[in-house]
Amino acid sequence: MPASRPGSTAHGDGPAADYSGFRDYVATRSRALLRTAYLLTGNAADAEDLLQSALAKTYLAWNRIEDRSAVDGYVRRAMVNTHISWWRRRRVEEFPTDDLPDQAVADHAGSSDLQETLRQAIDRLPQRMRAAVVLRFYEDMTEAEVADVLGVSLGTVKSTVSRAVAKLRIDAALQAD
Repeated sequence: MPASRPGSTAHGDGPAADYSGFRDYVATRSRALLRTAYLLTGNAADAEDLLQSALAKTYLAWNRIEDRSAVDGYVRRAMVNTHISWWRRRRVEEFPTDDLPDQAVADHAGSSDLQETLRQAIDRLPQRMRAAVVLRFYEDMTEAEVADVLGVSLGTVKSTVSRAVAKLRIDAALQAD
């Protein structure tokens, strides 16, 4: 077996890459990416598996990703594609049956209804407020990052998010019964 060249990686990617950038990326973005994975799967354990799989694919392609600002999109696309692949595989393995299980299954309808009600309330917000809330809380961006993405000042983001949250607090559909 030939000896590996100095400066080459085990993956054959040429000169040794700086994988510390990948470690930094995972450390800073994993919470937001996990939430995205949870939105895809609806299950915390499956979301962790999905994110881990997408990050493994990203690690293998790290040297080929030239635009580091596009890494989030790359990881999200990897999550979506992997989730679709798992869904197709699972679907083939499931078979209908006439026998019902003896164990009671937890009713998640209440949390599902709440999630749908919240989504609808967010959809009722004006576009700028909706964008600020989604970026701030669903994507877990800092206020400065939201300001940069939306092209507005930090103060505008703070006031917009504050007004959006105030509107959500008084939304009749979200009021406790």
